Amino acid sequence: MKNKQELVSIILNCYNGEKFLAEALLSLKNQTYKNWELIFWDNRSTDSSKEIVFSFKFKNLRYFLSKKHTTLYEARNLAIKKVKGKFICFIDADDLWEKDKIKNQLKLFKDKETAVVYGNSYLKNEKNNKIKKFINYEVSSGYIYKKLIKNYDIGILTTMIKRSFLKKSKIIFNKKYNIIGDFDFFIKISIFYKIACINKPLAIYRVHDENYSLKNLEQYITELSYWIKKNKNKLKKKNFILLSQYILLFKL
Repeated sequence: MKNKQELVSIILNCYNGEKFLAEALLSLKNQTYKNWELIFWDNRSTDSSKEIVFSFKFKNLRYFLSKKHTTLYEARNLAIKKVKGKFICFIDADDLWEKDKIKNQLKLFKDKETAVVYGNSYLKNEKNNKIKKFINYEVSSGYIYKKLIKNYDIGILTTMIKRSFLKKSKIIFNKKYNIIGDFDFFIKISIFYKIACINKPLAIYRVHDENYSLKNLEQYITELSYWIKKNKNKLKKKNFILLSQYILLFKL
């Protein structure tokens, strides 16, 4: 990988993201690794998102306007079909990346059995500008399905996926979900493939009033309850109990 700069495809699904979009794009522009393409999937935005992304004049921009407005996870599936790179990353319009994110992640794919590399992130509270780490412990790498079921800590904004593993497994985002699609997606991958982790922040997740998952906690509980019920036979009894207790805590 030192001699060959593999193409990395960055997917940005956007629906009316003008408020923070320019900062997200600037964090891409500042990446130390330069061989990437931006798949900008415009989910029928009605604000100035399109004008903002074109103002950056990226030579590696590939802009797509969705035929109709879809759910986020359907949009992600559609965007994945457009990628040309060997590796796939995701960034939302209100996310930020550390400048060495891509560079540091690619190093871990020297292990050919690794399908996904993710890392820690910072949580930034937009009300008071306070920043804290999302993960406050050492995270292990490898076949980590059991660990993720007990304590899911993958933020999609920190992930990089080897595209060949997706093509081989045919794993896609479940468009029935509006909130837990990332959880369902990476849990499926972790059953079959190695996942590596970088124990330092690779990105910044903004916590603000418009975060969909924070605004729709009841829907989050409903979707996770459905997922547990659907996968009950695949879960060990102790994990089923653990996840059920987790939901109960959210309800309380």
